[in-house]
Amino acid sequence: MQSIVLLLWLALCAEQDARERQINNTLTLGAAACALAYLFITGHTWIGADASEGGWALLIVMLLTLPGYMLGRLGAADVKLLGALALATDRMYLLGTFIGAGVAVVIWLLSRRWLWSLLSQKVKQRFRQVIEEASKKQPFAPFVLAGFLLAAVWIH
Repeated sequence: MQSIVLLLWLALCAEQDARERQINNTLTLGAAACALAYLFITGHTWIGADASEGGWALLIVMLLTLPGYMLGRLGAADVKLLGALALATDRMYLLGTFIGAGVAVVIWLLSRRWLWSLLSQKVKQRFRQVIEEASKKQPFAPFVLAGFLLAAVWIH
């Protein structure tokens, strides 16, 4: 059940990031605040891991994302999204999500033109910014969603 809630949250973030190239602070900071409150009240993360696992996952997120943010490769929303995910999960989910997101990025880069041709016109119109070459900033949240799905399948 907890994974389903996280999947729905990540899906909302991914959809907004794909359409608008940004994620509302309400989605990222709100989820982080809820995850942190849950962590303090219950003593474990949303998925049931020890509180220390959430802390270690947050440390890993900061080590992996802050250099990318400072170099302009990741947006602030991506860092906040992954921080909230870290507080709600554990190291295994987080590292699995990173690895899965990397795999999803590679698959997307290799097959996006073919995949794009398979979509309906309505979907293409809604997400036309995702495929446009003119944009330098690619949305990262859809890949985080794919990575989390892969991690959840792999862990369970």
